[in-house]
Amino acid sequence: HRADPFPDDPAQITLADFPFRSRDKIRYGDTDRQGHVNNAVFSTLLETGRVELIFAPDAPPQEPGSAFVIARLVLDFRAELRWPGEVEIGTRVARVGRSSVTLEQAVFQGATLAATGESVLVLMDEATRRSRALPEGLRDYLLALGPA
Repeated sequence: HRADPFPDDPAQITLADFPFRSRDKIRYGDTDRQGHVNNAVFSTLLETGRVELIFAPDAPPQEPGSAFVIARLVLDFRAELRWPGEVEIGTRVARVGRSSVTLEQAVFQGATLAATGESVLVLMDEATRRSRALPEGLRDYLLALGPA
């Protein structure tokens, strides 16, 4: 097991730590019997950040015949999310490999840190269903979103 990449003290984690930011709306249907947002929704919020980063207007276009797939997801719940409201998702690149990228993310509702996560995405060749090398332009884009 890898160590948690985030500080033990949640107060040390802020949205400013993440160069890429997304927003999402909490829906009434996201809540469960306890009145807070269901745990499964947290994964969807992280997905919003990942997808918006990969398909951002300034991101290099996806090469034909390639697609990112998620190979690993670690999610730590830090506080409840409540409806109604919005969340902000911070995303940064932790590592860039030959065919993969590791993202660190955090979900905030107002000033409250609700969750942190780490995702590994692998660029896959859609024909062979195997990993393929990240193109240089994409690699440069991802490296620019790493920690300062």
